[in-house]
Amino acid sequence: MDRNHELLLHLDRLHTTELGALRIKKNLFLDTDQVVDWCKEKMKHPSASATRKGKNWYVHFDCCILTINANSYTIITAHKEK
Repeated sequence: MDRNHELLLHLDRLHTTELGALRIKKNLFLDTDQVVDWCKEKMKHPSASATRKGKNWYVHFDCCILTINANSYTIITAHKEK
């Protein structure tokens, strides 16, 4: 993702809820409790790409998709691409 991309400029605002973290861990089979930090690192990778559709950002990387609210920067969910 471009270093000047809006999402990368606001990584400090990125967060999720307790239930969101559990959902992300379950859907992506993560073995970490630092879900937001894990997502931030993946978003920084040069091969990551983001598109905005309506009120959400969709970040694609490593055959995964993160859904992030564009106003609050809340990570809503994540899942593997089909």
